[in-house]
Amino acid sequence: MVRADAPSDAILKVANIESYYGPIMAIRGVSLEVPRGKIVTVLGANGAGKTTVLKTISGVLDPQKGSIEFEGKPIQRLSPDRIVRLGLGHVPEGREVFPFLTVAENLSMGGYLRHDREGVARDLERIYDYFPVLKARLNQAAGHLSGGEQQMLAISRALMNRPRLLLLDEPSLGLSPLLCRDLFRSLAKIKDTGVGIFLVEQNAKQSLAIADRGYLLDNGHVVGADTAENLSKDEKVRKAYLGGA
Repeated sequence: MVRADAPSDAILKVANIESYYGPIMAIRGVSLEVPRGKIVTVLGANGAGKTTVLKTISGVLDPQKGSIEFEGKPIQRLSPDRIVRLGLGHVPEGREVFPFLTVAENLSMGGYLRHDREGVARDLERIYDYFPVLKARLNQAAGHLSGGEQQMLAISRALMNRPRLLLLDEPSLGLSPLLCRDLFRSLAKIKDTGVGIFLVEQNAKQSLAIADRGYLLDNGHVVGADTAENLSKDEKVRKAYLGGA
């Protein structure tokens, strides 16, 4: 597979990171970049280390080696809350909404660092454009939403802090094909506003359809990288990840 050079205007640069769970090395020598305002996806089998990469970037795990730069600043030793304040949002697998709070309260929690009421109101309207169902569920407890609605809420809550880069871990997991299609359409709209997206996703076909670049992860290290268009046409990638010969 041809490895295409990444664009130089990167909002996120990861260089040779290693992370462990206890004595077990989960990722090794991982290097990647996310260009500003673009969608980058990571493909790999279960256990390849995709979630570990996201957790290491967002500060949930401390890398034992390597460096992570966000907008030119090293963040590999910062706490998750400080990383969020810098403008990097993380939506983990499993959504993790506040089930006993309403939709409106969950969204309010996402913007708790902000004090610009007019800006918050504009962002809420933009979110309702991405996910109209949330506007109709504002007073409903988040725990009573469907899985797809909870995923929309988790993404929207992260957007309320106005991140410049959004990390998404398996956002389509457990969703129906129709909801999955709508979700990816909304992610493309979010990208159009200038927000970068770093996407870990098992639905390789859908993620490559909206992504600008992609990385292949296997056994904890990067084994390939190229434009999303080239990856979707590569015979080996199609056979391994897209279910085609």
